[in-house]
Amino acid sequence: MNRKVPFYLCNPFRTKPIVLNSRFVRWRNVARIQKVSKEALKRLEWIIYYETTANYNASFTARHFGIARKTLYKFLDRFDDTNFHSLEDESRAPHHVRQREITVLQEARVKYLRSEHMFAGKEKLRAEYKQRYGEDISAHKIGYTIRKHQLFPDPKNKERILRVRAKSKRRRKISELKKRNKNTLGWLIQVDTVVLHLEGVKRYVLTAIDRYGKLAFARCYKNQSSYCAKDFLVRLNYLLDNQITNIQTDNGSEFLKHFESACSDLGISHYFSRPRTPKDNAVVERFNRTLQEEWLSTGQFTTDIDIFNQRLTDWLIFYNFKRRHASLGNICPMEFCVQTGRVLPMYSTRTTNWQRGKIVL
Repeated sequence: MNRKVPFYLCNPFRTKPIVLNSRFVRWRNVARIQKVSKEALKRLEWIIYYETTANYNASFTARHFGIARKTLYKFLDRFDDTNFHSLEDESRAPHHVRQREITVLQEARVKYLRSEHMFAGKEKLRAEYKQRYGEDISAHKIGYTIRKHQLFPDPKNKERILRVRAKSKRRRKISELKKRNKNTLGWLIQVDTVVLHLEGVKRYVLTAIDRYGKLAFARCYKNQSSYCAKDFLVRLNYLLDNQITNIQTDNGSEFLKHFESACSDLGISHYFSRPRTPKDNAVVERFNRTLQEEWLSTGQFTTDIDIFNQRLTDWLIFYNFKRRHASLGNICPMEFCVQTGRVLPMYSTRTTNWQRGKIVL
């Protein structure tokens, strides 16, 4: 007897059976979906290795990954296969932090005493507090109250000082560069300004010298602006054929703004000398002395900037091509520099104008 087969038993569109991935493959996939860190993924591999290859042997797993068993056990206890962020580093901040020990009454008393004795220090206020209120209070609490409420003699001046200090911290000190000093041409160029008061006029001579090769350059300007310093840097960079790597100046205002933008455009790292540390830029200071003693003192000064720079150029040619230096083995700077790198002729000080961003000789 033929029986009719139900339709759901003779479905022609049969599907393949679903094969689930292994538990460890699913762990890796879920961990990536949850976007855990690389450290957490590495710890997950510890646990997988512990349960598979090591066969639950903690010592074998620890030796294989170069970790302590204590570390492995810590993450085994913490591991949750539904939340792989449990393998992340936990915060190491203390659960209980120190709270403020000064009371509201003490703080109010310190504020009152500070208003009466604005220029007194912490120890003096501490003695006054003990005499007036019969209670000893630490100098730390007094200093904390002063900083908290900005109880300084001149708040605006204090803010200005803090801004200056913060700005100086951002400047790159030359001591950072000295740790990785290199004896190559253009590695460090020292730049300085010489102020001249002669014949009733004021002139500014920007000077530069290579710390290694002693190749020098100088140019006179009518004012001490950062734009003039930028002009000087562009000429100096042209002279050295774009071989300047680092440049060092003092903390003068002429070496900010336009000068720093020029350093950034030319790919030159700008470092500052430390305040009240003349030995940081000793090489350029010695060149300034030579310029004044051997050239300026011979009556070369003139109020005409163009003539002054032309005379200065002639002396610089002598300085770089003929004047011998004991530190270079009694040879001239140009002869020494030719042995180490290519240098363009020293004629950029004769430049009188700019045309479309190019130097015109």
